Amino acid sequence: MNRKQLCVANLRYKRPSADEAKRMRNLLGYLTYRDSRDQGVKMVAGVERWTDHGMGGSVSEIARRCDDLRSQHVLAFSLVINPNPQLVAMIPAEQRERFVRELTERTVDDFFEARGLDTGCEYSYVLHHRYSEDPQTPGMHNPHCHVVLPGTVWTEEAGERIALYFSRNKKVNHIEMLHAVTEQNMVYMLDRYVGLDWEQRFDTLEAVRAQQLEVTEGVPHGYHINEDGRQIPFWGGARQVDEDSCAVGYYMPFEDEDGSVTIAFRPVAAGLDREYAQKLGSEVGQGLHEYPENQLVLYQETVKILLENEHDDIEPPQRNLSPSFDIDL
Repeated sequence: MNRKQLCVANLRYKRPSADEAKRMRNLLGYLTYRDSRDQGVKMVAGVERWTDHGMGGSVSEIARRCDDLRSQHVLAFSLVINPNPQLVAMIPAEQRERFVRELTERTVDDFFEARGLDTGCEYSYVLHHRYSEDPQTPGMHNPHCHVVLPGTVWTEEAGERIALYFSRNKKVNHIEMLHAVTEQNMVYMLDRYVGLDWEQRFDTLEAVRAQQLEVTEGVPHGYHINEDGRQIPFWGGARQVDEDSCAVGYYMPFEDEDGSVTIAFRPVAAGLDREYAQKLGSEVGQGLHEYPENQLVLYQETVKILLENEHDDIEPPQRNLSPSFDIDL
């Protein structure tokens, strides 16, 4: 496994201006009351959202501390610790929150120790339980933490607070140091929570997905006519979601933001047994050759109806096409 895929550690900062202070307070409110753009948080009386390590436990406290501890150029830093959802899926659901909290605290503490700041640094963080928006595996549990750091830090050597900075040059690269510390802690935590074979299990999962992708080496099962009138080939198939479940859907070329084209998977239904998902995608896909129009829609609807009817033999939805085909599952 590529160790850079273990966990995202993304750092940003706010400048000490009136506008940025207002944006910072708005950000704190957003992080407090929402888990994502579309998902609010159910507040529980007596339960604090923020875990306070010196920067406060509420929007007003943290905003005040950011202002009190700002530097000339930085109001505050915000850090996101986001472990790979594919790896989080290996951890029992009831242990995931503890895992992400411990990972966050170990990473922040170890990073400042690695920088030689023995006194550490104040911070507060909030845990979010959102779900992934990855179009290949949407809806995977994606817990992560947002950390707020001050613009200055106390040092015994200087006997005062000095500006907290993150250098990125040949002499010292604090961003690379942060990523290295994050990876080290992620490995240590996975060994404890999942077992020493977690990487082997992940590689096995990736090997299954690579094998499932091989369906795209054959003749396309059908074509989708896009808005420009171009024929886009697609292949019916399956993709392993995690170690316990598989999705049925289709593979199709998609253009990235940089203009490059990659064949990617789009699920129609998930939570299936691997053998059945692969057979369902293949059988429905191979039957499309008799129906030259609306092939992608026909594929999607046929898969859905087969599942809704408990996998019985049925005819696909009609679109004023030639005689239907039967699927023997």
